Amino acid sequence: MTIRDNVPTGAPCWVDLMSSDVEKSKAFYAGLFGWTADEPNPTFGGYTNLRKDGEQVAGLMAAQEEGMPDVWSVYLAVEDATKTAEVAKANGAQLYVEPMAVGTLGTMAVLADAGGAMIGMWQPGEHRGGLVGTGGAPCHFELHTRDYDRSLAFYRDVFGWDPQTVGDEPGFRYSLLEVADGEHAGIMDASDWLPEGVPAHWSVYFAVDDVDAALAKVSELGGSTIVAAEATPYGVLATATDATGAVFKLRATTS
Repeated sequence: MTIRDNVPTGAPCWVDLMSSDVEKSKAFYAGLFGWTADEPNPTFGGYTNLRKDGEQVAGLMAAQEEGMPDVWSVYLAVEDATKTAEVAKANGAQLYVEPMAVGTLGTMAVLADAGGAMIGMWQPGEHRGGLVGTGGAPCHFELHTRDYDRSLAFYRDVFGWDPQTVGDEPGFRYSLLEVADGEHAGIMDASDWLPEGVPAHWSVYFAVDDVDAALAKVSELGGSTIVAAEATPYGVLATATDATGAVFKLRATTS
């Protein structure tokens, strides 16, 4: 288990879910991962912190527009959100949420990166980030992009990444950012297989002991399996949707 006091700059530090039915989402993730929910904070539009074993693990917010798909979002840690936003725009980003203080918790912003994928940034204040690297918590983050080379350059130049090449051949181009505390992020060239109409996007992997058992629980709780459990060089992986349709991924804590 990793509880963060100091988040490495550029590392994924927080995830939250935009949900069309927050009560259904709470029940789903309580049943799947054992999460509990704090009381919604009216100061911040009813934003709810979710906890695993008493530690903050994710956030939950009611969808702001009808008809929008429910979605998990990823936030990267930055030292100065205003400065980083300017650098991002200079490198091809489109800013959707300008840097804004969230009380004394920190400063957030949301943008579309140079390949069109939505990504958040978080300048930590009192809120330092969430639990990672244990069962029922995020354990990996992955960008699927149609503009692989430009995306690599973007995350290097804007967030200070030094990604390592894992694969660089037709059909599998992948780079990995390794962070010392175990919270890794990857960039995958999805140009050959990302379905038409599906935008470039970030995905969140959650760690579980048994992926097949977790998928059975997903079904019991009203979700569905998109990609069944599959053994890979990176562990047993699967893709699912929750009870309101938000997509997430699972990875076994042991391969």
